[in-house]
Amino acid sequence: MGSRDDFGFALVLVIAALTAIFSACDQVQQLLRPGSPQMDGLGEEISIGLVYPITGRLASVGMEMRRGFELAREEINNSQLGDTKLRYITEDSRGDPEGAVEAFNKLIQQDGVSVILGPGSSSAAEAAFPIAQQSRVVAISATAAARGLSEIGDFAFRTILTTDVLITSGIAATQAKLGYQKAAIVYDETDLFSADGAEVMRDTLTRNGVEILTTETFQSGDSDFSAQLRRIKNFNPDVIFVSALPPDKPEILIQADKIGIPDSVTFIINTLTIADVLAAGHSADGAIAFTSWADTADTPGNGVYVQKYSAKYGSAPSIWAAQAYATIHILANATSEIPSTDSTAIRDALANTTDLDTILGKFSFDAVGDAVYDPVVLIVENGELRVFE
Repeated sequence: MGSRDDFGFALVLVIAALTAIFSACDQVQQLLRPGSPQMDGLGEEISIGLVYPITGRLASVGMEMRRGFELAREEINNSQLGDTKLRYITEDSRGDPEGAVEAFNKLIQQDGVSVILGPGSSSAAEAAFPIAQQSRVVAISATAAARGLSEIGDFAFRTILTTDVLITSGIAATQAKLGYQKAAIVYDETDLFSADGAEVMRDTLTRNGVEILTTETFQSGDSDFSAQLRRIKNFNPDVIFVSALPPDKPEILIQADKIGIPDSVTFIINTLTIADVLAAGHSADGAIAFTSWADTADTPGNGVYVQKYSAKYGSAPSIWAAQAYATIHILANATSEIPSTDSTAIRDALANTTDLDTILGKFSFDAVGDAVYDPVVLIVENGELRVFE
């Protein structure tokens, strides 16, 4: 590829074509704004950097993200007017900060991309976002939810809701219905997302008059949570809050079931996914999730997206796939009215995104580049995630 101006100029072709193809479907016609300029026959590949975990503990999350990115790319490439193709340059973050830093440096210094989508985890974003900021390259994480990451700089954005938004609204909704007064917290003290979520849980529960009986910790890579769960069981809480990465959530539920924590105790878990539910089996029954997307949500294009994803991959999409998919379309919308652009113009266009219809709902970026839309509370019923009402 040539200059960053070439990137923006060619990307307009893709967006214009998407506008035409989606206008035929009421459910997805609002994904992109109409009226984009159209150009034929550029015959170029548009390169976007992707950074997510292909290997390591979070590889299952990376697989879901890849599927979301790929489905969005198929829609874009199959809808264009000329020979322009959206091309991903993918780097493995390995699920850790060091891998993310290596990936960002390679994409910026060797590949010369103007936009990087990633990395996946909050710990990785904390390490990699400053590199993009210093290089004035746009970085958009679809899945890093810890507070403060977008404040690293004006080239940093997130499309997932932050921990404070998810947890504050989730506790308000669940306490009003369940009336819990005594809580325990268990979290991964070595992971930024988990530790940040636990801090928000403590602060919010305290403000709401809920007594925190005990706070238990573990470290990434631990597989035995029985000692922490037995201590929690002895305190007899009404509810147990879990703030952890995906590999640990199902195992915590399974081990809690084995040691006999009663069904009357509700587990509330930040961003519990359908994959977590399936892995935990019946041990997940009754667990509640604070999250940012639901496959049953009546949001623009969501039904079509879920159908396409399920048909292509043979399973229902998770939040990680949905966030990745939505992020491509949010980027596409932001660049659709820019006739020729560099990374600074892409940054400005993203910052001006307001009330965009997406599968996540009405989407905006706030003043620091964090996502604004309605959070969701789900509950596990008969092995499925349903809206908590």
